[in-house]
Amino acid sequence: MEDTHTISNAKNQRITTEILLDFDEESTAVLAERLEQDDYINPFAGLNDWHLLRALAIHRPELTLDYLHLIDQEQFDED
Repeated sequence: MEDTHTISNAKNQRITTEILLDFDEESTAVLAERLEQDDYINPFAGLNDWHLLRALAIHRPELTLDYLHLIDQEQFDED
C-alpha cells in the first residue's frame, strides 16, 4: 500500500496547505521513520520527504516535536 502523504515522486509536487492539514500524528511518524531509515531509491525522494517534514515543523509544529533531530536547522554563515 502506497503512503498517500508521500510527495517524493517524479512529478515534484508542491507542498500545499491541504497536504499539511491532512497529516496527523500517525502519518507524521511514518514520514519520520522513512527519514530515519534513509533507504530511498534516489536522493531526491529523501530530500522531498525532508522538505515535507520541515514544512510540517513550520506550519504544524505540534506534530514534529519528537522529530526535530531529523531537520538540520543549524545556524551557518553564508559569507
